Amino acid sequence: LKKDIVIRVAALDDAEELLEIYAPYVRETAITFEYETPSTEEFTERIHNIKEKYPYIVAEENGEILGYAYGSAFHPRAAYGWCAEMSIYVKHDRRGSGAGGRLLNLNACIAVAPKEDEYLTNASVDFHKHFGYKRVGEFHRCGYKFNRWYNMIWMEKMIGEHKSVQPEVKAFP
Repeated sequence: LKKDIVIRVAALDDAEELLEIYAPYVRETAITFEYETPSTEEFTERIHNIKEKYPYIVAEENGEILGYAYGSAFHPRAAYGWCAEMSIYVKHDRRGSGAGGRLLNLNACIAVAPKEDEYLTNASVDFHKHFGYKRVGEFHRCGYKFNRWYNMIWMEKMIGEHKSVQPEVKAFP
């Protein structure tokens, strides 16, 4: 029996499996601008630190982790407290499974190729557009990886109401 994709909060003991998903993005793509794959210990610490304020979630199907997403500060200054960036990583062989769409929300910082290559296509931009995101800015030649320059764009989707008096920002429980 095939079950639906389930979203749950990541646990620290998910770190090794999540790192297995992330590592090919570091080694083989320019989707992340990180050069070296972090250790399991460092990755566990990242999960711990992020979960102090932001959601860190995984998508599972029949007990298999398909992907994960986590929030982070859009900018550390107080007035940006109602904005957050979301990073999403899905197992390469499970792209198109629907997991990424289930994990998606908030602002998106996306690496883009001025000319698509073997390390970076612009599929992430199309993915976000499909879910109603709008492109709001681009930084040119700001990431250097695999001996070439890549751009970075910001896309946004408003998911909350903007009031004159906003309630206090709450950390993710």
